[in-house]
Amino acid sequence: MTLAIDKAIAKVPFLAKSKNIKKTPLSGGITNMNFKIDADGRSYVIRLAGADTDKLGIRRDVEYAANYAAGQLGIAPEVVYFIEPEGYIVTRFVNGKRLPPEEIVKPDNIIRVVRKVRLFHRRAPELKGEFNVFRRVEMLTKISKGNNCKFPFDFDWIMQKANEVQKALSKDPYIPTPCHDDLLNLNWLDEDVPGEIGEVRLLDWEYAGMGDIFFDLGNFSHHHRLNDDQVRLLLQEYFGEVTPRNFARLKLMEPMSELHEAMWGTTQTGISKLEEDFQGYADLWFGRLRQHVTDYRWEQWLRDAGKKVKS
Repeated sequence: MTLAIDKAIAKVPFLAKSKNIKKTPLSGGITNMNFKIDADGRSYVIRLAGADTDKLGIRRDVEYAANYAAGQLGIAPEVVYFIEPEGYIVTRFVNGKRLPPEEIVKPDNIIRVVRKVRLFHRRAPELKGEFNVFRRVEMLTKISKGNNCKFPFDFDWIMQKANEVQKALSKDPYIPTPCHDDLLNLNWLDEDVPGEIGEVRLLDWEYAGMGDIFFDLGNFSHHHRLNDDQVRLLLQEYFGEVTPRNFARLKLMEPMSELHEAMWGTTQTGISKLEEDFQGYADLWFGRLRQHVTDYRWEQWLRDAGKKVKS
């Protein structure tokens, strides 16, 4: 990987000319490698895309476009260079701290997060890629079967529950909107600005695409185990009100997001060469999905989610 980062640096004009470069690996990634680069009094991050990530449906040109737009909107670290054809992204290094789960779910931080997500939904340009959780699960299932991956014994029942959600949501189809689609905790950073209140920054745009805003909201909710009161606060801040329809759509998207995580892990067991417990990861998310789809309110959510917004 040292050779890869050296080659990447050589392809960035303002770094290639520098005589004093320091490279520091950054922790936190699984499929990608990130390096902090210090050069001429400035700091950057170079993101080296992982091998075979195209098999996960990742398009680096779409990731770049989303990250660039988010940087311009003050949501993500600004992109300063795009290394082609490798698809490596160079951004400004953000000096900040993580927002751990117990902190990010506090009311003030939920509001800060929602405002960043909503800003991207409303102001980002159209992206040349789609993120539809149902199509992605179909894709990952096909790849997993082709690689003889292990599926849970109740996978047919799980897919039956997913089909129930898809049918309910299709009664009032979503308007494709620029979305991030991977709002796990490690992707949030609280920037440290001396003497000022910093901004929340959102990292890792490789799954960004035109999708359903409720996937983003449900994705953040399930990754941070939001309780119902926290979900209502999130919806109140996003929409200005909490309706049965919006509550139901978010609650249905939580297990669909968990299904996507589970299938991501399942697929990785067949294609990844990394020493990671991807099977354990998949099993974890299948287990959490089962809890959500057996909630006593499930049938009510299916009814409420299909109600059209009155104009």
